Amino acid sequence: MRTVNSSSLPDSAAPTPGRRAESEAVYSALIAGVIGAIYGLLVGLFAPDLQLAGEADSFAVWAACGAAVVAAVVSSIEYWRARYRPGQEWRLTLPPWKFIVNAVSVVVVHAALAFVAVYALYRVLAMGFIGLPIVTFWAVVLMSVTLGLTTWIVFLSVSSMTTQRMSSLLLAFIAIGTLTAMVTTPDPKWWTIHFSHLGTFEEDLSSWVFNGTLIAAGLLVTTFAVYIANDMRALAEAGVLGNPRGPRIVPVLFAVMGIMLACVGVFPVDVNLALHNLSASGMAAMFLVLLIGGPKFLAGMPRTYFVSSWAFLGAMVASVVLFIPAIGYFSLTAFEIIVFALIFGWIAVFIRFLGVAGQRN
Repeated sequence: MRTVNSSSLPDSAAPTPGRRAESEAVYSALIAGVIGAIYGLLVGLFAPDLQLAGEADSFAVWAACGAAVVAAVVSSIEYWRARYRPGQEWRLTLPPWKFIVNAVSVVVVHAALAFVAVYALYRVLAMGFIGLPIVTFWAVVLMSVTLGLTTWIVFLSVSSMTTQRMSSLLLAFIAIGTLTAMVTTPDPKWWTIHFSHLGTFEEDLSSWVFNGTLIAAGLLVTTFAVYIANDMRALAEAGVLGNPRGPRIVPVLFAVMGIMLACVGVFPVDVNLALHNLSASGMAAMFLVLLIGGPKFLAGMPRTYFVSSWAFLGAMVASVVLFIPAIGYFSLTAFEIIVFALIFGWIAVFIRFLGVAGQRN
């Protein structure tokens, strides 16, 4: 009977930011709010009567750019400082190049998510306030609140980054980014062609959002691999995972999956069809290897996890069958979206079970 050393198990719960981190987050938000007020004043003075959203030069774009900048600055500083916080010390042992890659990924994703989330929020608000011009006073107030809240959220997110929190960040980013691209695309019939058609409008913001989402998400998945390696190594040392090669193989597969996902955005379908399809196929292939090889690579994981994995594999096979020309029930767009959802849905399930592996209740 295998014994489990519970003292070396990774903490399944995301650490709650301490009192100091909470205080620093508030102070940082207040500073960002002041900067936002100044920024809003300049926007209001030099670009009067801006529309809330819906135009290339709208308040939504200015606010989203400001949010992205403060998110990048805050995440850069705090991700570096957070290495010394409880539960994050293992990142001090990373090689410099690996830490730099991880830091860049975290910064890019937080900045991109801030841009997309703020832009989408103001687009929704614009639907309720059609034709509302943003005068200088409201430019100051809204920009101050936007940058302050962005700073507060990003600071707390980065200060206690864990594998589970990173997976939540990934799913939120993918969902918000793709939905924003869908509702802002200049072609309302994009779905009659294929999912990747969203990234083919070179001069439209929606395509930049779509392709940028894929690239940033791919970078985050590669960073994901480092956190997974740390968690799996702890589980292997505790005697939970039975295959000692698992902590080396699985993170590599995740890293390759992330690179392939990023390449899907780097090579839009209208720029290089061959590389685009190769990247998408490579990502799907890594997903299948992780599913099929799970019982070997992840021996020791809860049985329910493997049941879930086989369910995902069954759904994948069913989707392929329904897509093949002989049946043709699924369109290319539906097939792509379903496979996309299955991959990221499985990632969420995998991370949840990885966090509770070795626990008895």
